[in-house]
Formats: sequence, structure tokens, C-alpha cells
Amino acid sequence: MQLKKTLGITLLLLAVCLLTASLSENFLSSYNLENLLRRTALFGIISIGVAFVIVTGGIDLSVGSVICLAGCGLPWLLTTQGWSLPSALMAVALVSAGIGLLHGLLITKLGIQPFVVTLCGLMMYRGIARGFTGDQTVGFGDGFKGLRSLATGRIELPFIDGFALPAPCVFLLVIALLAAFFLNRTIYGRYLLALGRSEEAARYSGINTGRMTVLAYVLCSCLAGFGGVLFVLDVNIAQPSDCGNFYELYAISAAVLGGCSLRGGVGTIYGVLIGAALMQTLRNMIVLTTRHQHMEFAIIGAVLLAGVVADELIKRRHLRRKAVRSLREESTPA
Repeated sequence: MQLKKTLGITLLLLAVCLLTASLSENFLSSYNLENLLRRTALFGIISIGVAFVIVTGGIDLSVGSVICLAGCGLPWLLTTQGWSLPSALMAVALVSAGIGLLHGLLITKLGIQPFVVTLCGLMMYRGIARGFTGDQTVGFGDGFKGLRSLATGRIELPFIDGFALPAPCVFLLVIALLAAFFLNRTIYGRYLLALGRSEEAARYSGINTGRMTVLAYVLCSCLAGFGGVLFVLDVNIAQPSDCGNFYELYAISAAVLGGCSLRGGVGTIYGVLIGAALMQTLRNMIVLTTRHQHMEFAIIGAVLLAGVVADELIKRRHLRRKAVRSLREESTPA
């Protein structure tokens, strides 16, 4: 069933690409494809983090604000506070991991719902970023060109003239491979999936469910912080009031469209990547082919709703077929 979902979302992505290419000649230009790949890579990184939380049956609404905190915090520490680059990067990494640890402990030790915990985080972390920056725009200016190349660099492809692979795609590839290996080939990845299927059953089987929940939220916040750094390096400027706005919705949508069930226990990293690519391709299609860019969220929301409804209908059909097969087997004489 998971294979069918992944195949379906892949075919949908191809269909959207073909439709956009037929409607706009600019879609297949090297400039547009390079920008599309860069944005897909950036959103793919944070979507993988969200997927870890979703497969456990949780949710993280604070991703956009963590991106804001990390994205504004790094240039602020470097240019305003005069920190060294290693110290600033370490501080951002520790804060990001600490946020995930805080979320996990509040959920597991105090029993607070993930929705409430991360909703509070959504407001708190952006407020903190606006506070220490004085709600002023921050950036790297003309300095730190070597650091900025991590997000703005290009890797020339030897067999395709005039086209280069954006540097963030390399980060996405490495993170995706590690995440897929962790989720599918390690015992802790299987623990996360088991936790999402049934927390009670996972606990009775000897899994430390609290520790695995904390791990999922730490991974999510760390990838959100890393994504925030790449986002601000890409544009060289960040405004605390809108940096990362609604990015958690893009990430959650990518994970859900990619096959992650909001009930938990189901999900693949490949599906999440395709979901992120689909979201960004839809956004690109809206910009290139319509005059209604302000309808972006309405159109993407409608596509997400259609995807969730289709997923639910397919799941119900699968369960009905399974029930029919079970009845036939029971009624068949031995």
C-alpha cells in the first residue's frame, strides 16, 4: 500500500511538471530549474525533520519559528555581537537541539499534547528572535562569502551544458540517505515507527517510548535550525517578523503528501522528498502560469486536502478488501 502511495505521488509530480512545461516555456529554463531545485532542497531538509515527528504520531508547529530563530540568530551573533564563526554555529546548533529536547520532555514527562507545546513554541521563538534583534533586519552583508557558498554555491554537471546543481541539494541528498538508513535499517528507526503504530504496544514490548519521542523532536528541531541557517545564507537577509512564516505548513504538507500518516507509524523518506518537490513545483506553476500569486496558499491547501481525502479513501478501500479476504478465508472449508 505504501508503494502505491509513493508511486501515485511520483506520477502526480511528473504530471504537474509536464503541465507547467506546456503552459510556460520558462519552466524548463536552466535558471528556473536551478531555483526550483534549490528551494526543493531547502524545504526537503525541514520536511524530513517533520516526518520523524509525524511517524511517531506527533506534530511540530514550531518549525517556522525555529527557522526564524536560527536564521536571525546566526547573522546577529556574527555581525552584531562579534562572535567567531565556530562559536556562533555551535550556539545555533545547541539552541536548536535544546528546543527539541524541551518539546520532547514537556510531551513525555508532563503529558502535554504536542499540538499545544509546539503551538506555544511557534509564538515564543519568533518573539525571542524579534526581541534580541530589536525587530530589525539582519544579514551578513558582504562578509562570510565562504559560508554563504554553502547555500548559494553551484555544482556544474559535466553532461548538461548551462545547468548547475545547487549546493543545498548535496546537503539534502546526504541527510535523506542518512534519514532513510536510520528509519529503515536501524532498530531505533523501527522503534519510531512502532511508537506511531501503537504507543501502548511499543511500551509493552520494552521500547522506551519517552526516549524515542524526545529523539524525534530533537531531530526535527535540529534539521529546522540547519534549514534556517541555509535559508538565511541563501538570501543573505532575514526579517524576524516574517522569516520562516508558514514554513511548518509546507513541511507538514510535504510529509503528508509523501505518504506520512498523521496517525503515525507510516512514512518513507523518498515519499517526503517527492512531496517537497511537488509543493515547490505547484508554487512555481502558480507563479509562472497565473496572475493570482496571492492565491498560492488557497491552491496548495486545496491540493493538500485532495491528497489527504484520496489517501483516506484508498485506506478505507484497502481495509474493506482485507476484511473481505478474511471472511472468504474463514468461510472456506479446510
